[in-house]
Amino acid sequence: MLRTFSVTCCGAAFVVAMIASPAIAKSAAHTSPHAAHQAVDVTTDAGITSAVKSRLVTDKTVSGLKIDVDTKDGVVTLRGRVSSAAERAEAVRLARTTTGVKSVRDQIVLDTAATSGRTSSDDTLTIEIKDDTKETAEKITNATKKAAGAVKDTKIEIKDDTTPQLEKAGEKTADAAITSAVKTKLLGDPKVAGLKIDVDTRDNVVTLTGTVSSEAEKAEAIRLAKTTTGVKSVVDKLVVR
Repeated sequence: MLRTFSVTCCGAAFVVAMIASPAIAKSAAHTSPHAAHQAVDVTTDAGITSAVKSRLVTDKTVSGLKIDVDTKDGVVTLRGRVSSAAERAEAVRLARTTTGVKSVRDQIVLDTAATSGRTSSDDTLTIEIKDDTKETAEKITNATKKAAGAVKDTKIEIKDDTTPQLEKAGEKTADAAITSAVKTKLLGDPKVAGLKIDVDTRDNVVTLTGTVSSEAEKAEAIRLAKTTTGVKSVVDKLVVR
């Protein structure tokens, strides 16, 4: 009697499972593709963002920490500031060549202020002096020849002002060279925040303008300027903050 009852219960359970299974399978088939698709999209975008960010951070020519990376449907958007066009191009290249990236939106801004305070020692100052003395002399000579019959005595005086021009050009060159030399010394000294100090030179007199963090830093900046070749004196306009 008990054996018959057990068999009957098992059979009933089997029938219920068979009836319910199509509904469960249908429900799973209806919901799983959408859920799976969402999971894949999130994982893919997050993985791409992580991969691009890792490449930017590890690249020596790119300031990866200053660039934000956002990915949606495989499209990477780069935002932030860089110091040069070459750095921006390299960041875009690294993103484009990352696996899974469909395209890159470049919203990186070139920050020219980051390097405006630096003066390279390789900068070249070109001075062009136009000397038209010869041309003027020829014109006067031709005019004199035409009037030779009517003019008995002719005195031609040609004033050559090239020397004063050369002297002024030399002064400008000297001042520019002194400014460059002082700025280079300030940038190269670890005790001085060279980017915060402006240097101006006129007639070999150097003027320092800007902010420093201490009296010691101020004194060091003045010392560096005074000991630069060609400097006559230093005007201190530095402010301690």
